[in-house]
Amino acid sequence: MATRDSMDSLMQQCEDAIRYASDQYAESSLQEHYNNDDYTKALMELEQTYQDIAKMAHSANSQQREQLHRMRLQIQQLQNTMILQGH
Repeated sequence: MATRDSMDSLMQQCEDAIRYASDQYAESSLQEHYNNDDYTKALMELEQTYQDIAKMAHSANSQQREQLHRMRLQIQQLQNTMILQGH
């Protein structure tokens, strides 16, 4: 079972990555191609967070896995949106 501290830390990492990526997505909509580096960095952070969720799921109990699954879906949705924007 994953510890409460490790789950809390990962959930915070997820929220931070989602917030940063959402900000970059909104900014790119306004600035078009002027923030390519930050946009790419945001996508990379989302991917790393997605991988961290997958690792944590191996040692999580069923309730934690459900929480991780919901977070994984949010990250995937944001990744897809950012990729489809065609930045």
